Amino acid sequence: MSEKGSLSDVNRALDRYLPRKSKLARAMRYSVFAGGKRFRPILCLAVAQALGKPAKKVLPFACAVEMIHTFTLIHDDLPAMDDSQLRRGKPTCHKVYGEALAILAGDALNTLAFAIIADRPAAVLELAQAALTVVEGQVADVTAPQRRLTLQKLRAIHRWKTAALLSACVRGAAQLCGATGRQLKALTAYAEHLGMAFQIADDILDVTATAAQLGKPVRSDVKKGFPYVVGLNRSRQMAAAEKERALAALRPFGPKAARLAELARFVTERTK
Repeated sequence: MSEKGSLSDVNRALDRYLPRKSKLARAMRYSVFAGGKRFRPILCLAVAQALGKPAKKVLPFACAVEMIHTFTLIHDDLPAMDDSQLRRGKPTCHKVYGEALAILAGDALNTLAFAIIADRPAAVLELAQAALTVVEGQVADVTAPQRRLTLQKLRAIHRWKTAALLSACVRGAAQLCGATGRQLKALTAYAEHLGMAFQIADDILDVTATAAQLGKPVRSDVKKGFPYVVGLNRSRQMAAAEKERALAALRPFGPKAARLAELARFVTERTK
């Protein structure tokens, strides 16, 4: 399962599921196909590979996850939230289509995500719980005081905002593939550490990268990032430690988890 193959499989499936014939549909498609790494759906496909199952078994769920992720990005970018002008190197949905339509596009993606996996109740439950947790994390983020956060509070916010959806990717895909209880436990541990590594690395890039590299504004919320709370060097050490814990959780799967291991390394080594 090459990265190129994974991307094309996911993009073809998304194209099939997304509507086309309305202004709302154009706003939805604009945000879903604005670019991005497709990290979350590829994570779902990598879980299938680790469990020896074909990617097509989890492809609808992978698309649902990407729709939920895009919905959260559309709403996060709104003036009432982060008030971002750029996302993935392009004007944000509300800058192109207006705030009202952007809100509705996010709502529609949220609904469509569950429609395409309605016949997979375990996956629906995982994704629904994660989506609620992401919302709770956003509430904690926007209501957090502007003064320095404690490390404990910062970790909690990002367990909710970032790690929850990554855990849902892994757990939902694992259950669709018939994972045993032991396998599910190991994959859950992997996902939790991966999620924290991902967020710490993202916060590091917010301080060290440019807007052109990331395709979105930088230093927009620096006081709520790991480098602000513990410093840049300590943040790098923490990200590396979380990566190693994620890799350790994969040992029971042997070579079949090579793609999952590659993704764990990617999140701490990426430059954009």
